[in-house]
Amino acid sequence: MKSRIKKIPFIGKWVVNINRQLKKKVPFSTSGEYWERRYDAGGNSGPGSYNRLAQFKAEVINDFVTAHNIRSIIDFGFGDGHQLQLINVPRYLGFEVSQSALRRCEQLFKGDPTKTFRHLSDYEGEQADLVLSLDVLYHLVEPDIFEDHLTRLFAASKRFVAIYASNFDDKEENITLPHVKRRKFTPWIGENQPSFQLKSLIPNRFPFDGDSKTTSRAEFYIYERIRKSTQ
Repeated sequence: MKSRIKKIPFIGKWVVNINRQLKKKVPFSTSGEYWERRYDAGGNSGPGSYNRLAQFKAEVINDFVTAHNIRSIIDFGFGDGHQLQLINVPRYLGFEVSQSALRRCEQLFKGDPTKTFRHLSDYEGEQADLVLSLDVLYHLVEPDIFEDHLTRLFAASKRFVAIYASNFDDKEENITLPHVKRRKFTPWIGENQPSFQLKSLIPNRFPFDGDSKTTSRAEFYIYERIRKSTQ
């Protein structure tokens, strides 16, 4: 029956395309399992880590590293490593929930002594000058995972935290992807991280215009640890 349908010119092509899409679709159960299955199936970190969006993020980070003499970075959620290829820093430590992504990056950066990769469960309180969360927050669907991620970001920072994410609630826009949950995160930081203040907000050079492959709703929110007075 299937072979007969495929021979029908228009319907056949439509059925083949639908089947291909179904095979590519990654089932969702939890945030961690979704990304493990996605990377294990050969998927990547998404369009935000490629082309002009990746170049924009790298430019912001590299300029910040130079301007503030950043010597070390901790990155929570490095994904497939493509974005990291554009970032320059003397010492980099990345944590990732996906074992498949971890293995991929260990192979990709094999022989580079400036970069270390670990599973998120192996985080033991390490700190760095700058802590990154790039295109991660709105993929943390579960409230407890979302709050754990934010708490960990600021605990790991000696000086700065850079969050690249959208800052609005789902109810403000119709979003139906099961692995996406957008939240207005800045109030949570204001209430729970009094030792940090927002240093700068950098709008996206390519604000969302309906094309999710070349534009983005995310912006840079850079926080700085408040220095204690010596008086």
